[in-house]
Amino acid sequence: MSAPTDIPQVLVMVSGSVAAIKAPATLRRLREQGVQTGVIATQAALHFVTELSLSTAGNCRVATDQTWFAPQPQAQHLTLARCDAAVIVGAGADALARAAQGRAEDLLSATLLSVRAPVLWVPAMNEAMWQHPAVQRNVAQLRADGHHFLGPVSGAFGTAGEGAGMGRMAEPEDIAAQVVELLNPSQSTKQDMAGLKVVVSAGPTREYLDPVRFISNPSSGKMGFAVAQVAASRGAEVVLVSGPVNMSTPTGVRRRDVESALDMQRAVEEAAAAADLVVMTAAIADYRAADLKTEKEAKGGETKTIELVKNPDILAGLGEKKGERVLVGFAMETHAGVERAADKARRKNADFILLNYPTQEGTAFGSDDNQVTLVRADGSSQPWPRLSKLEVARRLLDEALEIHRQRVGDR
Repeated sequence: MSAPTDIPQVLVMVSGSVAAIKAPATLRRLREQGVQTGVIATQAALHFVTELSLSTAGNCRVATDQTWFAPQPQAQHLTLARCDAAVIVGAGADALARAAQGRAEDLLSATLLSVRAPVLWVPAMNEAMWQHPAVQRNVAQLRADGHHFLGPVSGAFGTAGEGAGMGRMAEPEDIAAQVVELLNPSQSTKQDMAGLKVVVSAGPTREYLDPVRFISNPSSGKMGFAVAQVAASRGAEVVLVSGPVNMSTPTGVRRRDVESALDMQRAVEEAAAAADLVVMTAAIADYRAADLKTEKEAKGGETKTIELVKNPDILAGLGEKKGERVLVGFAMETHAGVERAADKARRKNADFILLNYPTQEGTAFGSDDNQVTLVRADGSSQPWPRLSKLEVARRLLDEALEIHRQRVGDR
């Protein structure tokens, strides 16, 4: 695992469980967070997932027991162990037992004995195996050794006939988020938002024209989900109001799913009544159909006119009743961005606006990075470099928390 020293190195070890099929997705999620990955796969894991899929997703060669004994300048388990974090994906009972006993007869277990960085276990097995006293003893031993655990969770098992229960592996998004926390210990241990109530809106809205057609936009919800995830990890009580997106709910977050702008307005205003901080990242439709058809209309002529009416301005409505809460909005412009964002902050009584440009390379809808400028109502602005959306979320919350402290003091 050789790369520039400022890029975090994460070693992903794939164990022999059917959940190994999620390892490529986990590798992709980790790389989306800006880390470099290395991969070890056990022989049992390769019954479920191919070396090619792991290599492609991880952008690296896959280390196995066969490569361990190949001629090389230094023992492979020592070079692989020079990482900033290690995560065992689909960890089965055998991998747990070997590590708890300090055994080193395969590449995975030998490397683990050499790792000096944080180690995260992501178990996956059927409920009976997970609850067995021997497995629980091994888990307790590894926890005592300073290792971390994510899951297992309750849900459907991948093996036919096993049904559902406790033992399912955590999802790749949650694994990547937990690894990021381990790579940033000052962030993961910081509970500076404990006791605060945070509301975040995310994703697009859908404005139906008839039962099957609607107006929407490509918002993925990633920015809002990142804010909710980071706020929850820092101790806040978080309500996430989301439009239709394909994303898992961050750990510790209460989620409310909505579709239309009117649905979004009701849910956000209800949650915001008791909130200390509201962050509006949702891409809410400006207009909706004046006449919502109850039946699907047949295809007509070459052109069609649809009358639209304006949707409520949720951010402005929150600004009118802001009180002492901190209110943050987002703006997307193609020109004169700072001036327009400052005007938006003034008109809507927002504490600040994060401005971005959808035409900037790598920061458009659906991307994992963002490049924003923090703009205040007085016209002052602070451009941020291109960052992961998790890092944007951290900086946003740092700024909002400072405003909250100045506004309410120690009350």
